[in-house]
Amino acid sequence: MLVKFTSSTSGQIMTFAPVARQLLEILGKDCSARGVITTEQLPEAIDRLRHAAAEPGSPPAADTETADNDKHNAADAAPIGLGQRAYPLIELLEWTRKEDGFVLWEAAQDF
Repeated sequence: MLVKFTSSTSGQIMTFAPVARQLLEILGKDCSARGVITTEQLPEAIDRLRHAAAEPGSPPAADTETADNDKHNAADAAPIGLGQRAYPLIELLEWTRKEDGFVLWEAAQDF
């Protein structure tokens, strides 16, 4: 399942539900089908994601469905870390904060 994050000012990104769950849990948000990160919450959300992504012992990001399809390449590929998964959302939040907007997320169902 995909989760779409849409900025009121800056565009949108999509992630797989396991990654979105991991990022939203860092932010202290429920993984409901719809939600919002308000203008007032943006600075703290950015700080939390940056801190979690920068931790040296941070776990790898949640696996996606495509990982099973690429098992033959798994030995050659380096794991994708939380920082790499969080970066697009951090950027979206930063751009939204600059323009005093908010970010909504939407999925087909709770995840």
